[in-house]
Amino acid sequence: MREFIVEADGGSRGNPGPAGYGAVVIDAATGETLAERAEYIGIATNNVAEYRGLVAGLRAAHELDPAARVRVRMDSKLVVEQLSGRWKIKHPDMKPLAAEAARVFPPDRITYEWMPREQNKHADRLANEAMDAGRRGEQWSPSASTAELRDQPPQPRSLSTPGGEAGKAEDDARAAHNVATPAPSTGWGAAPDMGAPTTFVLLRHGETLLTPQKRFSGSGGTDPSLSDVGREQAERVAAALAARGTVEAIVASPLTRTRQTAAAVAARLGLDVVIEDGLRETDFGAWEGLTFAEVQERHPDDLKTWLASPKAEPTGGGESFAATARRIATTRDKLIASYAGRTVLLVSHVTPIKSLVRLAIGAPPESLYRMELSAASLSAVAYYADGNASLRLFNDTSHLR
Repeated sequence: MREFIVEADGGSRGNPGPAGYGAVVIDAATGETLAERAEYIGIATNNVAEYRGLVAGLRAAHELDPAARVRVRMDSKLVVEQLSGRWKIKHPDMKPLAAEAARVFPPDRITYEWMPREQNKHADRLANEAMDAGRRGEQWSPSASTAELRDQPPQPRSLSTPGGEAGKAEDDARAAHNVATPAPSTGWGAAPDMGAPTTFVLLRHGETLLTPQKRFSGSGGTDPSLSDVGREQAERVAAALAARGTVEAIVASPLTRTRQTAAAVAARLGLDVVIEDGLRETDFGAWEGLTFAEVQERHPDDLKTWLASPKAEPTGGGESFAATARRIATTRDKLIASYAGRTVLLVSHVTPIKSLVRLAIGAPPESLYRMELSAASLSAVAYYADGNASLRLFNDTSHLR
């Protein structure tokens, strides 16, 4: 019978705070690294991240050989003692994760042992790489990882590393885990078996005079007000949200058009509006107020570079999409921590909302160009305590018809 060693770790920069995990599957006979797993999981505690790393490592081992024996080695005394059956699991966030870990392999084919932190460097570095990627608004990439290389000479990787067929199977399993049936009254309710998530209802502001002309309108331009059409849209979306009755707080970008849209909703719901600078639109530099065609005519090389790379800035020192993603990821984590378990309306702009959606589903940066987001549209993302996110609604404009 084949034997694997699973080494796993997790960390949280704040406890709770931005968190990630790392896991390694090793051939017990040869010492060869067979698979690596890492993921940024949003706001979570150290213990949740450690359990998530363990589950990911066990799943990776199961994909390699479901009949194998597994030795789990971790520097978390809590996880080792709880899953060995010597300590009780009391925390509600730990119980479902422990149950999930216990289902991967039969109990007679898995053992747990504690090891000192300094011996768990590979998994620890993977976890830190995942958290670093999350801070940049990105997903951890196995091709960019140096966690193993810093510990020992390179070893051959099997096809079960992320991106191969086994990696795809894990992604499919995670996607299936995230799918939940929305509550019919709201369109973004919590799934009954996953606890109360933190839900962001994402509202793009109503139209300004620049919107139908499709002009670049970011945070570095004229800061236009809502047009007559935009004010009507704000009233319509306010009525729709009041009818649903689930929003518990309102947070808005500091720009005039978002504050006006948020004020219309707040008046209907009887809530205050909290201003969050991190929700502002991208600064489009010298392109502010111009149409796409005008930018193409005046700054063709800069536009070509910008369309090819999320790290490129608009002409005149504007903000790149990569910088926007980092800002939005930081703002998201801050708001999840502040409004844990609540439904919050975020009144923002095209790029921030698309960035929140992209990060939630793990899509690449270029997906921003493939999303249509209408004025006064509603989207929704739910964030669970285990770090998973679920896109519940996107670009809903039914309230405007």
